[in-house]
Amino acid sequence: MNNKLKGLVFLGVLLGTGAAMSGCATTHGANGADDPLEPMNRVFYNFNDTLDKHILEPVAVKYKEYTPSPVRTGVTNFFNNLGYLNTVANDFLQGKVKQGFGDSGRFVLNSSVGVLGLFDVATKWGLPRHEEDLGQTFGVWGMPQIAYLVIPLNGPSSVRDAPNLVTSSYLNPLFYASTIVAFPLGALQVINMRANLLQATKVRDEAAIDPYVFTRAAYEQKRRYEIYDGNPPSQGLDEFMEEDMGNGGGSSGKANGGKAKADKSGAALKIE
Repeated sequence: MNNKLKGLVFLGVLLGTGAAMSGCATTHGANGADDPLEPMNRVFYNFNDTLDKHILEPVAVKYKEYTPSPVRTGVTNFFNNLGYLNTVANDFLQGKVKQGFGDSGRFVLNSSVGVLGLFDVATKWGLPRHEEDLGQTFGVWGMPQIAYLVIPLNGPSSVRDAPNLVTSSYLNPLFYASTIVAFPLGALQVINMRANLLQATKVRDEAAIDPYVFTRAAYEQKRRYEIYDGNPPSQGLDEFMEEDMGNGGGSSGKANGGKAKADKSGAALKIE
């Protein structure tokens, strides 16, 4: 079975799973999260964590130790640009036409003047980077996450977000490269990405009583933040805290433990 056929089969299975589970979206796992697949998810989480602790993390630590920061930044820029066509496509699918044309210009500019994306010249020229994907597109048009999902060899996701793995692959030029080029570049991308997350996962491991629950909460908050372009509607707790403060309740939200939100990596929570 070739890669394209595998991708279509995978996408079909995911969408079929989503349809079958749409009636289970109110099933809750630990801490009230939409996690009806928690037993299976924990198995995959432990598998990924074991692989990470014994292989990926040690390699990433050495990579960060011996690779200068400017080089790592260039590598990060290169892979961000390589996958940026997925953002452009989802700009238009979400109806963000102006942003779509701006992101198209960003891709062209960084791919040319920025030497295949190694240098982020577009940001300096007034074309900021955005993050859009198929899961966000589904979310913008009203689709819930249905169920939290941990994907082996990938990590946190959801039934709604997982099809992006297929579409983003098809929109990435690396997908069409020969194995002799794609394999080493793919390995470099994974190692560089893991190195960028070392600090975030250190915070998670030190702060979380249950890293699985911590990671799930961080991922779900991150996705909500992204779907609403950084301005998610207030939830019940936020409204209660604001009302209490407005009535002279005394202590602020920060003094009462703060409001937890996901950082851009999705691997840790910041307390503000």
